[in-house]
Amino acid sequence: MEGAEMSAFRRCSGVFLLGLCCVLMELWRLGAACPASCTCSGARIACVDQERGIMAFPVLQSELEMDNITDIYIANQSSFSSINDKDLHYYRNLTNLTVTNSRLTYEFERQQPVISVLEDISTFKHIKSIMWMKLWLGEEADAQELQCIAEDGGRKPLTRLKLPHCMVPMATLSPSKVMVQEGADMVLTCNTSGEPSPELIWKMTPLISYYEIEASGQVSELHLYNLSSLDNNCKITCSAGNIVGENESTVLLNILFPPNISKLSDAYQDHHWCIPFSMSGNPKPKLRWLLNGEPVNEGPYIMTMIHDFSEREYHGCLQLDSPTHINNGPYTLLASNNYGQDRKTIYVVVGVAAVAFTGFLLMLVILKFGGNSKFGIKGK
Repeated sequence: MEGAEMSAFRRCSGVFLLGLCCVLMELWRLGAACPASCTCSGARIACVDQERGIMAFPVLQSELEMDNITDIYIANQSSFSSINDKDLHYYRNLTNLTVTNSRLTYEFERQQPVISVLEDISTFKHIKSIMWMKLWLGEEADAQELQCIAEDGGRKPLTRLKLPHCMVPMATLSPSKVMVQEGADMVLTCNTSGEPSPELIWKMTPLISYYEIEASGQVSELHLYNLSSLDNNCKITCSAGNIVGENESTVLLNILFPPNISKLSDAYQDHHWCIPFSMSGNPKPKLRWLLNGEPVNEGPYIMTMIHDFSEREYHGCLQLDSPTHINNGPYTLLASNNYGQDRKTIYVVVGVAAVAFTGFLLMLVILKFGGNSKFGIKGK
């Protein structure tokens, strides 16, 4: 009996020691993954070391470890100045974030933090710097129960904050629609408002056309010269931002220009025979085909197909279903719109004739180089 009790005791001791080792290993692993200037324990990260400090949001070594974190406390970090949505992406179960005595302020042109999962965000040195949060949450702000902590320890719901000289910025672009012909000049004007005075920034995809920017106070003008057709559908945005928030206004360049056929290639066979082409133009050009100088009557067995629009061009083909020798000859593509026209011609051999023509070319090669033993034929 005593032997059985001793055996059971040893088994229990072994299980206990194994469990203790697992706990210690987990704590060691979490500690090893913790940023050097922070401390990590269980579901909490604390960064309070003022000497070593942090410059960026704390990140653990694995997504699983960050998924287990529910509380992050950051204090006395003079070099810590921003939080963005990428910082919080892997902290899916984060419910409490406290940032105090840091340089955290709203930064224009930065995506605003995803804070829908947070229950409490503590004291900020400058209360204006979190007004963007109230605006961003909108009607959901009440549900978030976000509290602002005053220096005397008093708390006030974020939704009840009303500060003088604190207005969300506005940006208005004029004209709101742009339709001009290639080669023209034009001016876009951006008017902004807000308190404090917002910073105004123009955002645009790389422009081919030459441009200049003139700014005076809260008004800025974008001068565009000799507009290129390559800038058609270019998006131009005027953004205004301050510590309260951000606003922007956008316009698309609609540049009118005549057709240009950049490619008309030899026919090839896929499911059908195809004479491929690429062309551009705004408005979209109307297409016609000529064979031997005569109009091609399109129908179920011969038709124009546009397969793609990319790199500012339409890509397609004249599709031929079961063509014969009567479909061979010079094909001319005509493209036209209200601003001009373009044409290109190519000689096409399709169907059985294409196979015969290929065989004929192969025979010419054999006859010409028949003296070469690799063909197995000797010339006379």
